Order: sequence, then structure tokens, then C-alpha cells
Amino acid sequence: MTALDDQLATVPLAYDRIGSGPPLLLLHGLGGERHVWEPLLLRLGARRTLIVPDLPGFGASPPLPDGTVPTAAALAASVARLLDELALGAPDVAGNSLGGWVALELALAGRARTVAALCPAGFWTRPLGPRRDGARRLARAARPLLPLLTRIGPVRRAALAGTVAHPERVPPRSAARMIASYGAAPGFLAVDAAMRAGRFARIAEVAVPVTLAWGERDRLLSPPRTLPDGVRSLSLPGCGHLPMWDDPALVARVVLEAAGDEAAPQAA
Repeated sequence: MTALDDQLATVPLAYDRIGSGPPLLLLHGLGGERHVWEPLLLRLGARRTLIVPDLPGFGASPPLPDGTVPTAAALAASVARLLDELALGAPDVAGNSLGGWVALELALAGRARTVAALCPAGFWTRPLGPRRDGARRLARAARPLLPLLTRIGPVRRAALAGTVAHPERVPPRSAARMIASYGAAPGFLAVDAAMRAGRFARIAEVAVPVTLAWGERDRLLSPPRTLPDGVRSLSLPGCGHLPMWDDPALVARVVLEAAGDEAAPQAA
């Protein structure tokens, strides 16, 4: 066991276990928590046992130990410890944004049977510059009023427009939770800095089936110009960076098809 393994063993990840069937791991993105998968849980849980964790430093999971740089690979190693605890070797994995990058790192480590990466981070051509923190400060300041503010349609649309193509489809309570978790995540700054300082350049080394699905109306990320043969890449019409809220039926079908389900449900 390495020193990193010893450190990660002290980080208990909060998670939900839902449904029945072969296991499917769902990984949220930067600033999110496991709640972002809410629109897909009934559809996916009818066919799969869903393991839905909060990544280290988000939701109810503590950050990685001091001195551990929270790269996507380090986050994946922490998730792999959870898989060990649950006696899961290499489940099917779906991830959104940073969670998509973590899913691909799990595949590189031999801990994913298939990967569905929704609007995955890391495919930029060079490391990104630092992020301004104004939006998070505003989210923290507004937290006591979020249950009321998100009931106002124009406010909800303005708050979510950068990540959701159809903010009107997000219930006020869910919108309030999304905004609050974004502002409150103790691991955000360190994970964001580590993510933006790197990129995922090892897609050609991933030996399991990979589906990359990109929101047609994603304001944050766009598909790479070239991908290795064998990597499936597709567009999600009418969807933004969090496509599970824009078109749950479509995204559930894409995730299940990526995992090899032959009779994935059709969009309603």
C-alpha cells in the first residue's frame, strides 16, 4: 500500500445506493454533489444498482488530506477506495464534467468496465488560467434567501443559465440546492486549481468502451477536434453542461447504451 493509499483510506466518501441490477457508478462535476443526478435516478435505478458518491471536498464528503493535490487522478483513487469497500471491481461508470474526467482516470486504473462521460472536463488543448471567484461569493452570500429567490423564474434562469440550457426544467428546491452546494464546497478552490492546471491527454490509452457526450448548448466546454478511433463521441441536442436536467430521458438512454444495455428506454 502506498502513502497515498494510506491517506485516502482516511477519507470516507458519502454516497447513496439506489436500485437493483448490475452496478453503475455516477460521478458529479466540480462544485456539484450527488444530488445533480436526481433527474436520472428512477430511470437508471430501474435497471442498475446506482452508486452515487460525493467526490472528496464536495457535498458531505471531506476534502483529500492536506498535502494531497486533488487532481482528477487523485479523486479517482479515492473513489476506487470506495469501490473496494463495496467489493466492486470495475463497474460501469458515468460522469459529468470533472466527474467525466475522473471516470476516465478510473478506466486507466482498471476500475471501470465502460465509461460514459457527459461534457467531460480535461479535453482543452492547454492548461487553463485561474478562475475568478465572484460567482461563488455571491452564492454564499445569497444562501439564506435561495429557497425564496429560486422560486422567481427570471432569477432561477439567470443563476443556472451558464450550466443548464433549460433552467425552467429545474425545480426551485433543486436549483437552490445546486447553487448552495456550489458556494459551500470546501474542496472547490483546490480541486478547481488542480483541474485547470492539467488536461486529460491519455484518451488513446483507455482500453474500455468510451462514450463522450457533449451538450449542444454547453457554454463551458466543447468537443476536441480529434479523438482516437474507437471512442464514440456524440452530441446531446438542446442540452447544456448539466444535460441530465435538460433531457433526462435522452441522457439516461445514452448512459445505458454506453454501458451496453441493449434495450435502453426511449425518450418520452
